[in-house]
Amino acid sequence: MKHKWLSQVGAQACAVAMAATLMLSVTASPASAADADPIRIGVLTDLSGKYADLSGAGTVTAIKMAVADFGGKVLDRPIEVMVADHQNKPDVAAAVAREWIDQKHVQVLMDFMDSAAGLAVVKVAAQKNTISIVNGAASTRFTNEDCTPFSVHYTWDTYATANGTGYAVARSGGKSWYIIAADYAFGKSLTEDVSNVVKANGGTVVGVARHPLGTTDFSSYIVQAQQSSADVVAFATAGRDVQNAIKAASEFGLTRSGKQKIAALAIFTTDIRSIGLQATQGLYATEAFYWDQNAQTRAWSQRYFKLTGNMPTAMQAGNYSSTMHYLQAVQAAKTDNATAVMAKMREMPINDFFATNGHIRADGRMVHDMLLVQVKKPSESTGSWDIYNVRQVIPGDQAFQPLSASRCALLQAAK
Repeated sequence: MKHKWLSQVGAQACAVAMAATLMLSVTASPASAADADPIRIGVLTDLSGKYADLSGAGTVTAIKMAVADFGGKVLDRPIEVMVADHQNKPDVAAAVAREWIDQKHVQVLMDFMDSAAGLAVVKVAAQKNTISIVNGAASTRFTNEDCTPFSVHYTWDTYATANGTGYAVARSGGKSWYIIAADYAFGKSLTEDVSNVVKANGGTVVGVARHPLGTTDFSSYIVQAQQSSADVVAFATAGRDVQNAIKAASEFGLTRSGKQKIAALAIFTTDIRSIGLQATQGLYATEAFYWDQNAQTRAWSQRYFKLTGNMPTAMQAGNYSSTMHYLQAVQAAKTDNATAVMAKMREMPINDFFATNGHIRADGRMVHDMLLVQVKKPSESTGSWDIYNVRQVIPGDQAFQPLSASRCALLQAAK
């Protein structure tokens, strides 16, 4: 029998989605015939593409850690983790989400990484009264035009990273900016957000160059940026794209010339390790999490490191935290009903190694502190994961878009 979403996405997308859903299905606690149906967590992420090291298999490990730490069951029902690679394709992501909800009765969908894929999943989930928790994807559309009663934007977004990094660089003398941006929802959102920050601090954006996802040759973009004579060359891109962009900037002498500052608006520890401190030293970034921030972050990260051989990214830590928060809400609500669980998730504060006094607003934004960090010089680093100096803790109510500026229709309906 054909899957009922076959006609919507085409045979090719169906084949990819079916293969993806069969890739991994991990039961955290064995079920017997006498057990009730499991609580199923569906992880849709990038397992093989440009963002795999930011989330991917590491996120699956983090979520499995949370399930194990919770005890493997909730409401006396086993917790099952299902995993698929959406390959950063919105149609595949939506197809898998629909299949999981309709056929597997998945209660919550998580991660997403790619913003376009995430927006597609959130839409499907809302139509089917299913909770979705966005950790990897960053577009502010999740809490603005595309907010839903059943979605949470948990770890980070483009407003927070643009606000933190853009403000720091603009205030340190970077008045004219040239932006090299990814040409899809994430890059457009990040460009808009950082442009607003630059202008609010008396600066100007002199040019924007957009590149497709998966660009390997950034030479023409770097030359354009050099010719612009802008004070700051900003990269509004992420994953392997930002790695390739900064490597190209280093090869063209941009990072050594001293004539132009470099700002990476979405860069993470895995990116810095791949590029190297020599080419990234002095870069400012805004992070939702850093493994070496305090005793709590170090303790959890060391546990994660023993399982993966890597220190966690913000997305991986955020997926652990949000999984625990969801399961605690299910337990408190005494049901897996999405409306009741969402009410508990908004009601209950979040206090763990990832967030202190975090809370979920009416527009779905989980508000928590962010970190303004600066990449260490090679001479300052004591090991391969000793990457940042934390320059400032940015309070959550300053880091994220204020609720008064939200374009979420749920807020208008509540008035």
